[in-house]
Order: sequence, then structure tokens, then C-alpha cells
Amino acid sequence: MVDVVRELKVALDTGKVVIGSKKTLKAAMYGKAKMIMIAANCPEDIRAKIEYYSKLSSIPIYVFPGSSWEIGAVCKKPFMVASLAIIDPGESSILALVESEGGE
Repeated sequence: MVDVVRELKVALDTGKVVIGSKKTLKAAMYGKAKMIMIAANCPEDIRAKIEYYSKLSSIPIYVFPGSSWEIGAVCKKPFMVASLAIIDPGESSILALVESEGGE
């Protein structure tokens, strides 16, 4: 079982992660992301756009079980983070989250 919070912290420290819905959407449009993580309470309009472009680019989506406040806290941000894109996982095994699920 992969610890989501720990692996996300490792990816933030050692890899390349873009934070925020606009940047995540752009990464999905251009197919640059290896994985997209969205909060369970991500706004429906943003979620629909991200899911549409990630499907076109064959990018797996992982729905974080917590809220956007919790993702923001993990990312050491004083604000909500509805979505983020993993461009380079670095030394983390965060991509195993979507491989074990078979994607969505």
C-alpha cells in the first residue's frame, strides 16, 4: 500500500510538480503530466475540464481522499489546492497509485 501523503511530499521535494488548477489544466492539455491528482471536493467545472483533457492525453487521474485544504497543507501552501500535476515523480513511487488502480 502506497502512502499518498508521504509519496506526494517526496515528489514535491525531489521531482517536478505543478500546483493549481490552471497549471494542471495546461499540463493536461499539452500532455506533459505523468499523473494528475485532484481533491475529493474539487469544483465540478474544474474537475470536468481536467478529466476531459487528461482523457485526451491518456493521463491517469488519482482522486485524493481528502479535501483541497489537506492537499494544500501537504504542499506547505496556506491555501486550498484543488488539483496538481506530477510532471516528474523524482524519487517517489507516487505513480504506483494509478498503476495499482488501473487508472480511472
